[in-house]
Amino acid sequence: MSIKLRKYFLVLHLLSLLVACAQLSQLEVQDAGSRKLAQNAKTYSDHDQLANHYEDVAKAMAIKAAEKKQALQHYEDKSQYYGRGGQDFQSHTSANLRYYEQAVKEAQKQAHFHRKVAAELLQREYAKPAEIPDQQGNHTIETKNESNTNNL
Repeated sequence: MSIKLRKYFLVLHLLSLLVACAQLSQLEVQDAGSRKLAQNAKTYSDHDQLANHYEDVAKAMAIKAAEKKQALQHYEDKSQYYGRGGQDFQSHTSANLRYYEQAVKEAQKQAHFHRKVAAELLQREYAKPAEIPDQQGNHTIETKNESNTNNL
């Protein structure tokens, strides 16, 4: 009986570890993807898309922060329901709240930066002089005549 129980707990532990690692890797891939996009951004539209992405991230983090703030208020108001574990809930929730608030600030900072770069690129695009092939307006067309008169 104890061998079956040990195997059960071992399998349960391994499955929970796999699930936790799978979620972390997905977040790391998403973060690495946005970093790679930011490093390769060169045009106005690239920076505009990044700014929109970071604004969306900031909104999502703000929603999560509001949820954690409500949960923290609930834990503080109803601490008698949670007993000794209530303080753990409060500290964990306040740590999550700080994390989400910091993430909101960072995402807003990134969005502002990319908006600024996009505006500068757009201004440069409008300020760029038109390229004229010939300054006097004489456009010459070069043709290559390859007719063979010997074969006629």
